[in-house]
Amino acid sequence: MIQSGWRFLVKTTIDRAAGLAGLVVAAPVLAGAAVAVRATMGSPVLFRQKRPGKGERVFEIVKFRTMREATDPEGRPLSDAERITPVGRWLRATSVDELPQLWNVLRGDLSLVGPRPLLVRYLPRYSPEQRRRHEVMPGITGWAQIHGRNAISWEEKFALDVWYVEHWSLGLDARILIETVGRVLKRDGVSSEGHATMPEFEGAPAGT
Repeated sequence: MIQSGWRFLVKTTIDRAAGLAGLVVAAPVLAGAAVAVRATMGSPVLFRQKRPGKGERVFEIVKFRTMREATDPEGRPLSDAERITPVGRWLRATSVDELPQLWNVLRGDLSLVGPRPLLVRYLPRYSPEQRRRHEVMPGITGWAQIHGRNAISWEEKFALDVWYVEHWSLGLDARILIETVGRVLKRDGVSSEGHATMPEFEGAPAGT
C-alpha cells in the first residue's frame, strides 16, 4: 500500500512526537550506555553508517557501537563474533543499541515501524520483488523483526518486508509496536544461528 495521504501524515506526526519524547524519556539510559561504550571500547561512542531509506534515498543511521575495531595480521576486520564486546552483546540483546535511532526518527529519516534499513552495497543484490521494501519508510522495528528478527533467513525476512509494504496500515504499525515490546523483553532473534549478528546477504537466488 502506498504511504501517502492523511494516514501517512498521521504516521509521520506520531513518529516525530515519539522520537522527541523517546529521546527525553530515555536520556538516562542513553547517558549510561554512552559511558559504558566509552569505558569499554573508547571513542567513538556512536556507530554511523550510510543506509538506503524510502525510495532508496541514502541517509546516515546512528547506533551505539557494539564492536571493537580489530583486524587480523593482513589488516582485514575480524568476524563480528570476535569483535563484539560483552557490553556490546548486552546492548544488542536489550536493543539499547538502537535507541540513538530515535534521532533519525525525529529527523524524518526513519519511522518507528518499517523494513529495517540495510547496507547500501546490498542494493544491486536484491531481486525486483525484494527491492519493493524501499517503497515505504524504513523503521526501527518491523514485521520481520517480530517474526524472527535475525533468526530467520534473508529470503524470509524480505518476504515479510514485502508483505508489510502490501498491507501497511496504522493499525498494523500499532500491532507491530506492541509485539516488539514483548520480543525485546524475551530477547528473541538477536542473532542468526552460527553468527553473532546476521551473515552477509550475497544476493537473491537466480531467477527470482
